[in-house]
Amino acid sequence: MSIEHTQLEAERLLRSAGILPVVTIHTLEQARETCAALLRGGIPAIELTLRTPIAMEALSMLKAELPGIKIGMGTVVTPRQLDECVKRGADFLVTPGTSAAMAKLFAQAPIPTVPGGATPTEFLSLMELGFRVCKLFPANAAGGLNMLKGLHAPLPELKLCPTGGMNTENAPEFLKQPNVACIGGSWMVNLKWIEAGEWDKVEAASREAAAIVRSVRG
Repeated sequence: MSIEHTQLEAERLLRSAGILPVVTIHTLEQARETCAALLRGGIPAIELTLRTPIAMEALSMLKAELPGIKIGMGTVVTPRQLDECVKRGADFLVTPGTSAAMAKLFAQAPIPTVPGGATPTEFLSLMELGFRVCKLFPANAAGGLNMLKGLHAPLPELKLCPTGGMNTENAPEFLKQPNVACIGGSWMVNLKWIEAGEWDKVEAASREAAAIVRSVRG
């Protein structure tokens, strides 16, 4: 599959989601219940981070038990992680940043990749490899709305998923930007709620997040 095709699919996935919850879990039960609550709340895709030892096993379980949710594996930074995520059925990949060597591997990956960057130079390097959909991270620390607005004029074909510092208050303004495919955030998957098993709170916050997307994009 060509990078042109995978990038078109990446943009389609992100635009369909609108908001991409960044989920970190420590048990399979947390993964199952968190994703079920997100689905009930109207959120169809997540970024499941590789920050815990259980993440890969959770990916396999979720693909088998909750086919209705698209799983993007996040914090993918090594060739081994890339291969394992593809093998276990990840729908797409997300990175916090992208080395030159990994960028070349991601460009050849058989599934969509949303590589991370924080500067115009990083994005230009990724675009030279064919990427048109990237993650702006950490978004607010890298300039937030001003960075997005500044990138749009010289790089109008670049679509971004700003992540880092997103919340219910600033989400609408980020979603309104013409170069934003979706936004990433973790406010609807608060770790305290997950650890306490408060799935009703995850579901309620997810409904609110989904409503924000509808209010901006229809």
